[in-house]
Amino acid sequence: MQRHPQTVFGHRLRAAREAASIPQDRLGVMIGLDEGSSSARISRYETGTHQPPFEIAEKLAAVLRVPTAYLYCRSDALSELLLAASDLNADELSRLRKSAVRIRRNRG
Repeated sequence: MQRHPQTVFGHRLRAAREAASIPQDRLGVMIGLDEGSSSARISRYETGTHQPPFEIAEKLAAVLRVPTAYLYCRSDALSELLLAASDLNADELSRLRKSAVRIRRNRG
């Protein structure tokens, strides 16, 4: 029986892993975990039983091609923005940042 994620990190990790179509055991091996325990470790991260060290979170994010901040982001809207922004080139990212600053200033 598959347990549902109990933490923001676990929810985002599972969503990113499933979007990348990478099984838990393979993901664990891809970030350097021992093959014999990789599936269990990733499962524990996803269910919230354990929280990985930040260095492991960075490795997970790199393999899954998501910003590390995405894995910790509580807001669904902001997490989607992080994913979208991570695919932008430098010029597009600069324009997005300027637009966000302009919107923030105009909130009044």
